[in-house]
Amino acid sequence: MIILFGLAGSGKGTQGKALSEIFGWRWLSVGEAIRSTGEYKNIIDKGNLIPDEDVIRLMGRQIEKAEAEGFDVILDGYPRSEVQAAWMMDHMADKIDGAIILEVPKEELYDRLTLRGRDDDKERDSIDRRFEIFEQNICSILPLLEAKNIPIVRVDGVGPVEEVTSRLVEIAKQFNPNATEQIDDVNGEEIERSYGE
Repeated sequence: MIILFGLAGSGKGTQGKALSEIFGWRWLSVGEAIRSTGEYKNIIDKGNLIPDEDVIRLMGRQIEKAEAEGFDVILDGYPRSEVQAAWMMDHMADKIDGAIILEVPKEELYDRLTLRGRDDDKERDSIDRRFEIFEQNICSILPLLEAKNIPIVRVDGVGPVEEVTSRLVEIAKQFNPNATEQIDDVNGEEIERSYGE
């Protein structure tokens, strides 16, 4: 299991999907999972976070399902808080191969989010709030991973999508030497080549 962290617009959704296709893993996005419920739109639009217990339950089910179906997992943006990270360290730390932080300058992120055009990307105040929450939370999440000796690598997320993907592929192989590139599309869907979550 690999965790992908990054500010909104950093491309972690696009890159998570790309890695899932390349290695035949299951891509699990906390943002997608939350949005698909349709229950939290007002909270998301204000740039705030969903209650930890809801996210833990939602993602826990998705991880268990993927593993039961024989998939390794790439987590996109989860855990999002210290509480979620503590739960993961208590229940599945031994399954985590490593964490990657995609780093992109904020001015470029604003441009990407404007192009993306989602409802929760329209207000600069909402975006700034999401950035602030992420930065606060990552400072409390990383020490929990480090305490379990989970490797953490920062990666430059600037450049053509394929270039960033190739950087991540190399790191994923370092984290998981058994990772092998797939020929077939095991996930059954085409990867969207646009910057996502």
